[in-house]
Amino acid sequence: MAKVLLFGRLSDVAGWREREVAGATVGALRARLAAEDADLGEALAAPGVQVAVDQAIVRGDPALASGAEVAFLPPMSGG
Repeated sequence: MAKVLLFGRLSDVAGWREREVAGATVGALRARLAAEDADLGEALAAPGVQVAVDQAIVRGDPALASGAEVAFLPPMSGG
């Protein structure tokens, strides 16, 4: 199980900010969340959404250790 965190618009779409989800990779977590909630799946697939595993931005589909913290981050804007 991984601790999944959603921030910004992503947590608004899902209606939750934190929960435990089973998944061996980031891609498996994303697929499981999308299967449970199509709107969240669409939001997670949007351009600019980044993923951090244990507070480090990752690319691709890395494997997850048991108890990993996976954060999905919406696109950022600054100014």
